[in-house]
Amino acid sequence: MLDRAVVEEFLDYQLEDYDLEIPPTIPKETLIEVFCQYVEDDYYEWLKDNFKAFFNHGNPYWEWIKAKCVSLSPPI
Repeated sequence: MLDRAVVEEFLDYQLEDYDLEIPPTIPKETLIEVFCQYVEDDYYEWLKDNFKAFFNHGNPYWEWIKAKCVSLSPPI
C-alpha cells in the first residue's frame, strides 16, 4: 500500500515539472487514489513476473539463491 501523502507530494512535483494542471472536474484526492491504484496494480504484476523469473518458473536454482542469501548475511 502506497503512502498517499508521499504520492501527493510526488504528483505535485511531477505535475509542476510538466506544467500540468488538474482539471477542476477531477478532485485532487480522487486523482491521488486512482493513481495509487494504477501503480499498485502494475506493481503487483511486476512482482509476479519477477517471482517467476527468480524461481525459474517453478524450477528454482537453489544454489544460486543460496549464494545470494549468503552474500547478504553478515559475517559470523
